[in-house]
Amino acid sequence: MSNNKEVLYGLYNDEEILMDAIRTANGKGLEIMEVFTPFPVHGLDDVLGLSESRLHIAGFIYGITGTSIAFGFMTWVFTRDWPIIFGGKPYFSAPAFIPITFELTVLFACVGMVITFYTICGMAPGVELPRLDDRITDDKFCIAFNVNDASSDKISGLKSFFKETGAEEVNTKTI
Repeated sequence: MSNNKEVLYGLYNDEEILMDAIRTANGKGLEIMEVFTPFPVHGLDDVLGLSESRLHIAGFIYGITGTSIAFGFMTWVFTRDWPIIFGGKPYFSAPAFIPITFELTVLFACVGMVITFYTICGMAPGVELPRLDDRITDDKFCIAFNVNDASSDKISGLKSFFKETGAEEVNTKTI
C-alpha cells in the first residue's frame, strides 16, 4: 500500500476569488483536502468550517510555567539559599522580582509556542514537506482535492468546478 496521494489542485490569483470558490465547493458538498495561501486570509477559517486553534491555551500554560519557575526560584534564592538584605529591602521583596518574572514568562511562552507550532506542523529540522507548487508561497492561492480513489467522472467534475470558479491553472500531482 502506497502513502502517496494523488492531488488535483487549482491555482487562483486573488483571495476573494478563492473565498468564492470555497463557498461554491461547500455548497456543492465537495470535500476540500487543503487550501494554501501565501499570506493569512481573513475569514478563511470560518468559510472552511475550522474551529479556533487551542494554541493560545498552550501559550498560557508555558507562560504560567515561566512565571512559577521565576518567582519560585527567586523566592528560594533570596529567602533560603542566599538571604542578603539589598538596600534595606526584606528577604522576600516581590516588587523586585517582577522584571525577571516577566522576562521568564515571555521567554517560556515564546520558546514553548515555537516548539509546539513546529511540532504540530511537522516542520522538524531536516524534514522536507511536499509542495504542490512553488508559486503558492509567493503569489498564488490554491484549493486541493484528494483524487486517489476518484472516478474519471469525479475528476472531470472537479476540473469543471475549477474552470467555473475562475482558477487560472489546474494541475495534478502525486505527493
